Amino acid sequence: MRFGSFVFAISSNPEGDHQVIENTLREVDLAEEIGLDAVWLTEHHFDGAVAYADPLVFGAAVASRTKRVRIGFAVVELALHHPVRLAVQTALLDHLSHGRLTVGTGRGSAFNEYEYIGFGTAMDEGLEMLPEAEELLVKAWTGDDVRHDGRFWKVSFPRLRPRPYQQPHPPLVRACISEDSLVEMAKIGRPVLIGIQTVDTLRRRFGLYHDTMLAADFAEDAVEQAQDESWAQRALYLAESDQEALEVATEALGRYQAHLLEARIKYNPGGVPPRPPGQAPLASEIVDIAFLAGTPRRVAEQIAELKDVGVRNLLLNFNVGQMPPDQVERSLRLFGEKVLPKFRVKQD
Repeated sequence: MRFGSFVFAISSNPEGDHQVIENTLREVDLAEEIGLDAVWLTEHHFDGAVAYADPLVFGAAVASRTKRVRIGFAVVELALHHPVRLAVQTALLDHLSHGRLTVGTGRGSAFNEYEYIGFGTAMDEGLEMLPEAEELLVKAWTGDDVRHDGRFWKVSFPRLRPRPYQQPHPPLVRACISEDSLVEMAKIGRPVLIGIQTVDTLRRRFGLYHDTMLAADFAEDAVEQAQDESWAQRALYLAESDQEALEVATEALGRYQAHLLEARIKYNPGGVPPRPPGQAPLASEIVDIAFLAGTPRRVAEQIAELKDVGVRNLLLNFNVGQMPPDQVERSLRLFGEKVLPKFRVKQD
């Protein structure tokens, strides 16, 4: 299995943004030091959910201070970017990182209407833009004498400079919230990022992805490669006892949820719609599902269970709800020393 750090750096106070950004750069250093395979950067604006806000600029800093880890986006919010400008920026970042970039795309938040309003667009329009934005992004990376006459963008230019370092372009993955979007990606052989789901849901979705690709006439080796580039998400906290880890995880998840809810109440034009009667909590809201938490032995058992249902790559949030830096570092080091070696991908 491969493991990446999902660098989701909440900052609860605007005056503390700089320190959180500094702490987050330290997390990136530790991710490389302990042997993680990737760091995954995300994008959110205006609410402190992600202190660094812009994964492209932050990604350049990551590229300059690391040598080995891949740099992924989970995700860049395509509705907030012109695809040609994004193609230029990602091509440059691919060069700065010597070909370590993976571009994860999605419309962005399904809950934060204020992010779209701040960039002059709308949530529904963001979803409609997504296929055309990806199409134009790939055209820009790969084409000569590019002409695009779409619904949202009409452009023409001779050639992107620089071309991406990786040819024909950096790996492209899509965040999929629903089974329908996962099936859509499987039909075109696109690797996927799957957010926090139950073990049974992950089993079903990875099986569905595999079967859909085969039904779409992809060869078995192509299916294997796409699955090998797909990732599932969890939060993680390691401690010397299961009880301690669970207590820290529970408090952290509570702070994380409170931060997001407060922002949505304050900034969304309509606040937060009430939960429909009888609707169960989301998997990401239940600590026993959202977190891998416990001693190294317990966490290794939880990861083995995920591996058994088809998870090949885990995107791990080591810092949930603005944990104290010493807790984050201790958990990261325990993971690197006691858990990671049990699942290390064998190299040829």
